[in-house]
Amino acid sequence: MSKLGKYLIFLGKLFTNREKFRVYWPLIMQECIDIGISSLLIVAIVSTFLGAVTCVQTAANMDNPFVPQYIISLIVRDTTILEMGPTITCVVLAGKVGSNIAGQIGTMRITEQIDALEVMGINSRSYLVLPKIIAAILTFPMLVTLACFLAIYGGYLAGWLTGSISPQEYIHGLQFQFKGNYMFFALIKSVVFAFIVVTISSFQGFHTHGGAYEVGKASTSAVTNSCIAILIADYLLAQLLIG
Repeated sequence: MSKLGKYLIFLGKLFTNREKFRVYWPLIMQECIDIGISSLLIVAIVSTFLGAVTCVQTAANMDNPFVPQYIISLIVRDTTILEMGPTITCVVLAGKVGSNIAGQIGTMRITEQIDALEVMGINSRSYLVLPKIIAAILTFPMLVTLACFLAIYGGYLAGWLTGSISPQEYIHGLQFQFKGNYMFFALIKSVVFAFIVVTISSFQGFHTHGGAYEVGKASTSAVTNSCIAILIADYLLAQLLIG
């Protein structure tokens, strides 16, 4: 509970005595590159193969002749948009982005760069963390949207190449009883997960003390805690938005 209290105090200090927005703008653009563009490759690979595997495994278990083929792509569509797209993508980003943020801020802490910022009268929490939060909130939904598209397209290619489902049936299943608000749910999840990953990772890095070994431990804790928090938030959001 004491750690939760410190985390909430840390969040509160992010928005007090902050700098003017023009100070943050170049930092936000740089963080968008570091968080978003540098994560494109891993997100593309993971999402494409997840969609392909989902399609092939669903087709292998849908051998009943009374079940139409388009149900395969319908299952791929809904599981991708509601669960795999936002949740798995953000878990992957927690491993890549979260460990990087914790290591970066943790190194700044043990080399006394954060102390130097505070001596100059700068709110180090706001200056270092707030641009990362804004950049993550901007880029995570874009990455999740890309992941959903590539997962569905990966399922299309896998179904076509393996002969599990024809392209016409796959497209029909994608269009069948499609609910547009599902994509809205996915984007809400991505924004919440972005905030969780960045704030938890920054908190772990900011409270690092010691040397290089402690920085490594902070990075590991950041990834572990972010993944657990994402799964808990995923359940709560599913209850609120869909349940």
